Amino acid sequence: MTANASVPGPRRDLAMHNDWFPSGWDHVLPRQGFPLTMLIGTACHDFTGSLDDLVQEVFDGHWDMIGGNLDGALTFSWPDEEWDYEAAPEGREACEAARWDQFSTMLTTAGFPVPTTVRDLSELYLAWGLARREETPDGTRWAMPAALPLPGDLLPLDAELTKRLDGIRWTMRTGPLVDTLIGHLVDDLGEPEETLTSLDRLAAATGQDVDDVRIALSELVKAGDCRVHRGEELVDAERLEAHRRFRLIMDWEHFHEHRIQLSIGD
Repeated sequence: MTANASVPGPRRDLAMHNDWFPSGWDHVLPRQGFPLTMLIGTACHDFTGSLDDLVQEVFDGHWDMIGGNLDGALTFSWPDEEWDYEAAPEGREACEAARWDQFSTMLTTAGFPVPTTVRDLSELYLAWGLARREETPDGTRWAMPAALPLPGDLLPLDAELTKRLDGIRWTMRTGPLVDTLIGHLVDDLGEPEETLTSLDRLAAATGQDVDDVRIALSELVKAGDCRVHRGEELVDAERLEAHRRFRLIMDWEHFHEHRIQLSIGD
């Protein structure tokens, strides 16, 4: 499964694998992992040839995002970006060296070679099962699995990175559930300060199942956006029974203060 991004050239769309961001590989690999995944994803669609052939077809042989071509050097930062000294006060060179040390240690511990170019990284994609390459009578054909292997299944991630990736996946899992519930409270009910309801009623109103509503409600509680009461007693949203009524008390001021809202024009 892929999502398309419009680009110039004879092949008008670059295809990005839907599992790229949930999998967490962009937090593990050098920055060229993102465009390399788009390149391979595009090669999976009605294309026969090498990745070099595809770069030539789409970008006339030079793509800045991968450092020019497949022999471009891998980096963890964009060379021309303004450095954020608040996020990384040690500076670009020290940060880059630390990232390479962490990345190299993971790979060598797992028995993989440390790549230095985009081409090297593409070969690791094949070794890891992120991509498949087959030589056919018509030429080279590319494929990617529907679900990408997770970094932690292949590499020894440290505890901090493992926790961060787990948190990202959970947020991507629960975010749409929370948005659906909030949409009901805002658009259908007009941001009520208090609502007498139940999980099964909310599920029916939002078109979700009860377990998903329970997850969404629990996330709102954890964020400090609401409280759940039965009578005057504060109750655990994760332990609510589907049919039991409860008072959902929203803190809309807190919600709007801590949520990012995007407005998309016509």
